[in-house]
Amino acid sequence: MSDEEKYENIHEETDKLVTRASADNCLFNMGDMDQFMIGPHYSSSIGAAVRGKKLQVVLVNKPKGTGSRLHTHANEQFNLVLKGKVKYKVGDKEGIAGPGQLIHILANEEHYVVTTDEEDAVYFAAKDVGYYVAGDAVDGKKSGAFIAGEDS
Repeated sequence: MSDEEKYENIHEETDKLVTRASADNCLFNMGDMDQFMIGPHYSSSIGAAVRGKKLQVVLVNKPKGTGSRLHTHANEQFNLVLKGKVKYKVGDKEGIAGPGQLIHILANEEHYVVTTDEEDAVYFAAKDVGYYVAGDAVDGKKSGAFIAGEDS
C-alpha cells in the first residue's frame, strides 16, 4: 500500500480520535489520555486532542530531530512550548523557541515546527475548529514526517 493510499482519509480518521468536550465532560487529564499521531502524513507530532465548539487543543510531543514538513491548514494556531526547543518557520520568519515562548500561525500560512537534536519537545497547541486538527504538506505529498538526516 502506498503512502497516498494509507493516508487517503487521514483527516476523517484522526478526527475520530479527538476527544469531544461537552457540558458533561469538562475536565481532561491530557497526560493520561490516549495519544495518536496528529498528522502522520506530514508530521511526527504525537498527542492527545480535545475539541470544543469553537476551539481545539492538543498536548503535542515531538521526538528530538523530527517534526513537520512545510504545511498549511485553514485554522489559526498558537503553540506554547513547554519543554525542549523547536525550530520554526512561519511565513518568512524563522527561529528557535523554548519553554514559555508562544508561536502564532495565521490561517493558511506556510509553516513547520521541528525539534532540535538535543531533546524531545512538548508544546500546547490551540486552534480554532474551522478545519481538522492537522493540515496538509505544501508539496502535496502524504509521505510522512520530517526526520533529521533523511530530509535535511
